[in-house]
Amino acid sequence: MAYEVYLKKGEEKRIVAGHSWVYANEVNKIVGKDKNGSLATVYSFDGRYIGKGYINHLSKILVRVFIRDNQEDTKEFYMKRLQEANEYRKTLGYDNCYRMVFAEADNLPALIIDKYADTLVMQCLSLGIDQRKKMLVECLVELFNPKGIYERSDASVRDKEGLPESCGVLYGTVDDEIIIEENGVKMSVDVKHGQKTGYFLDQKENRFALRRYTKDKTVLDCFCNSGGFSMNAAINAKEVTSVDISELALKNVERNIELNGYKNVKTECGDVFALLRNYKRDGKKWDVVVLDPPAFCKSANEVKDAYRGYKDINILGIKLVNKGGFLVTSSCSHYMTFPLFEKMLIEAARESGRIVRCVEIKSQSPDHPSLLCADETQYLKFFVLQIM
Repeated sequence: MAYEVYLKKGEEKRIVAGHSWVYANEVNKIVGKDKNGSLATVYSFDGRYIGKGYINHLSKILVRVFIRDNQEDTKEFYMKRLQEANEYRKTLGYDNCYRMVFAEADNLPALIIDKYADTLVMQCLSLGIDQRKKMLVECLVELFNPKGIYERSDASVRDKEGLPESCGVLYGTVDDEIIIEENGVKMSVDVKHGQKTGYFLDQKENRFALRRYTKDKTVLDCFCNSGGFSMNAAINAKEVTSVDISELALKNVERNIELNGYKNVKTECGDVFALLRNYKRDGKKWDVVVLDPPAFCKSANEVKDAYRGYKDINILGIKLVNKGGFLVTSSCSHYMTFPLFEKMLIEAARESGRIVRCVEIKSQSPDHPSLLCADETQYLKFFVLQIM
């Protein structure tokens, strides 16, 4: 008999509103017996049908609900969900590179699929989805006929699902370098070794927005990674300096400079915090400073320390901007909420001794939609501040 999961009284409200996650401590009882990772039916305390999702007894997230009606998780079901997710991106004009599936936001919890030219990269982040990997590959091949499909299920969250990390070719052939075009800029992507699935697609709209602030300006791109912001800024900037602690990342920047034929971009390797302090000591300033650091907090327990880190880096950033210039700053940690990030920026502005005004606020690109009922899906903060 398939699993039937009955929630404690009142615990169904969040799930009915559209959230996917049923935590183990929200469950009153479990009836039936099946394999771990199988499809379980979730009911309210009084027996009202809520939905279906994959169960995992090893995880604090016991069930991830993704079926709200009476369908089953057949291949045809997945074909339709994948097609709908892709069609949404196509209607927005995405073509060469975009996030095709964004997990919970596309009602496919724990599944991420990114498109890089003719290659798809997949992350399976839960037991239930991982068990259906072969079927998902079949669906993707039939629907989109990619040159290759690569798995990048090397995220630490798999540990919480009792799964080992897993990477490798799932279908076809996958090149060591894939050239994509984003905002008219060529970028080299390494889906096998690059961060996440190879490239940070969620900032594409924000990288394009940067251009309006960089015409004939000097730009400092901090935590530049593969240089997405640098390449967009270089289109009309006077000079761009790309800094990162990773030599591998800066080699990727150099490759992207070559691909686009830029002559106005230079790189510098080092710890960004230390470099910014050295720049301040030496009296260096730029017209535009970009701060796009990795997540400083990956759990709620780290928020206090992360807040200090974000404030420190933003104070330094503000001090390095010429009068009338811009600080472009972001955070990709959902634990650092919009209100908290804005509060930090207000404190950083005050402690910097500069007068600062906010000119633009953005979030992740539309191919990374967020659910209003699930704040975990709304994670990227992007602020453009003018330093008066």
